[in-house]
Amino acid sequence: MTSPDAAAAPFDTPLAAIAAEIEAHVGQAGWDRAPVLFAVVSTSQLLADEPALAESLGLQPGAGLTPVEQEDLPSGELDEVLAQIGWPESVLGCAVSQEIVLLPPGVEDELPEDGSAAGIAADHPQRREARLVVAVLRDGSSASVLRLRGTDGSDDDLLTGPDLAPNLVEALLATLS
Repeated sequence: MTSPDAAAAPFDTPLAAIAAEIEAHVGQAGWDRAPVLFAVVSTSQLLADEPALAESLGLQPGAGLTPVEQEDLPSGELDEVLAQIGWPESVLGCAVSQEIVLLPPGVEDELPEDGSAAGIAADHPQRREARLVVAVLRDGSSASVLRLRGTDGSDDDLLTGPDLAPNLVEALLATLS
């Protein structure tokens, strides 16, 4: 489930490859970024509908899916923002990249449920920062990648799997219905 590099990782589905591509794209801008939303569209449809855009992106006929970065999301909690989004039928899926804080399992159990947990987690000495990308398609399939932020400024391994963030998968699928 772990691979050292997204470019070298064996992604077994087109959606998993899209998630890794998005993580690499977002990662080029560095850390400490707001969540980024992507539409996942048919490459052949994009070539037909937007030939100039397709050419600028270097898309080739025959490619399956293409992520298209959307405008900045409104401020607010990500789940509340996603609850207000709906996609047209031409969008086959969507994806989001967000930075998260991970804590060891025992520490998470000790956090209060009064809304102060995020602040406590952000300052906890055992926290790990990560970039999470979750992608979904209308058929219910999903893929996720998680890049751990290295403690020395470098990036750690890329973790992959369909069930890294089930609540986020559910929220993204709801935007497609």
